[in-house]
Amino acid sequence: MKAENIAPVLRGLTFNGETGAVVCFDAAESEGADVLSLTADAALELEKIASNIKRVSVKGLGSFVIGEAGRVAVVTGGAQGFGAGLVRQLVKNGYFVFIADMNLKGAESFASELNAENKKDVASAVEVNVADEASVEKMIDQIVLKTGGLDLFVNNAGVLKAGSVKEQNLADFEFVTKVNYTGYFLCVKYVSRVMAAQNTAAIKGAKGEYYADIIQINSKSGLEGSKKNGAYAGGKFGGIGLTQSFALELVTDNIKVNSICPGNFFEGPLWSDPDRGLFVQYLNTGKVPGAKTVEDVKAFYEAKVPMGRGCQPEDIAKALFYLVDQKYETGQALPVTGGQVMLK
Repeated sequence: MKAENIAPVLRGLTFNGETGAVVCFDAAESEGADVLSLTADAALELEKIASNIKRVSVKGLGSFVIGEAGRVAVVTGGAQGFGAGLVRQLVKNGYFVFIADMNLKGAESFASELNAENKKDVASAVEVNVADEASVEKMIDQIVLKTGGLDLFVNNAGVLKAGSVKEQNLADFEFVTKVNYTGYFLCVKYVSRVMAAQNTAAIKGAKGEYYADIIQINSKSGLEGSKKNGAYAGGKFGGIGLTQSFALELVTDNIKVNSICPGNFFEGPLWSDPDRGLFVQYLNTGKVPGAKTVEDVKAFYEAKVPMGRGCQPEDIAKALFYLVDQKYETGQALPVTGGQVMLK
């Protein structure tokens, strides 16, 4: 039995899925071991001693260190943009956060920055390509070996390549779809297994309701079409279908699944990059009538939002914490658009 299989069960048993991390190392294969029955037999004793020990050894399975930590979260695409803002808000609210990103150096630098600011380890970097199944599986294994399990998975990684349906090439369409749609499926496939194992053990002794959370950062384009942006909008619409389907299936494992649909993050690189950002592109192509500067273009798009500004990471974080705290909600797509998109 691999460490990746036993660690979530031990985490659930020793902390009832509330405030602890189990760090696993030196785990060995053990033929014929039945993890759930083995740990269930030891559950009462583990619960009694968990607060007084730092190490748990399970014969034939390996040695586990119980470390102190808050809730554990993962943010894909967490090294920049919306993702980085969410990482900061999660750390601020007591989470230990894995910054999962293709840009490992950027994730490592960001984690080091957060750890230095907080004068303790509050974040760790892990490399992932969400469109590659082996990479996603490896990411989850690395996380489990470090913290035993996780409480919150934020599926934030995404890409955009706009283009007319008359002109966009198939490679670009498939690239966007593979990251935004297939990548979401792959992440949930592997993270839900860990959460289910952890939750099965945690629920046995939990004093109150315990749920793990999967939250997809979707888009307002998942709620309404987007002109010359069909690959992106199509993947986001499909993502909400996945959220609803996953929610119906995983609720029996005490896993809630929801989506957040943000408005435009005008300060992010997608819009504000001085060389390739959408503001510059729209200025150069004359998309905004009468605009003479980037500021004119930005003002034009801000005026489309009833609340007069773009979406910020802090806005998304508030929605995220609501969905985590709300135990009686799953399968929802929550718009955070300043009134630009309203549910009908």
